[in-house]
Amino acid sequence: MHIFTAFSNRVAELAGRPTTFILAVAGVVIWAIAGPFFDYSENWQLVINTSTTIITFLMVFILQNTQNRDGKALQAKLDELILTSKVAENRFVGVERLEEHELRRLSQALAERAEQKAEGEHVDPLHIADTAAGVQPVPSDEPKNAAGEPKNGVRLEDH
Repeated sequence: MHIFTAFSNRVAELAGRPTTFILAVAGVVIWAIAGPFFDYSENWQLVINTSTTIITFLMVFILQNTQNRDGKALQAKLDELILTSKVAENRFVGVERLEEHELRRLSQALAERAEQKAEGEHVDPLHIADTAAGVQPVPSDEPKNAAGEPKNGVRLEDH
């Protein structure tokens, strides 16, 4: 395992513990109590400002690294579930790389599909990704290929 990966995993794990929060609060309380002894001087203020700035700056990179890896791992697991599911559309693998407006359309199309299913309507899952991409679905009487996709239809990957 890469040294930074191991380090960021350990720091992120420790930072998320209640004990770490209690220690941070205790540090701030001790700093505040020390204020009168240092006449609330600029040096006294500099201690808390500098230490919190440095800790925050470094934690941003450590936590972002951890979050990026967690997101990629989660996406890989979801992709595996999609690929092994008999009813899921393989076209949803990799949707995290779509543009923001495409993701919004996809989310809207899925919400509409959920409403239709809740109302008992039949929803053809093969057209959800096409709808999200702004492609008009091919009528259901169109010939389909072996994968169940319209032979003359446009797929999400084509955009």
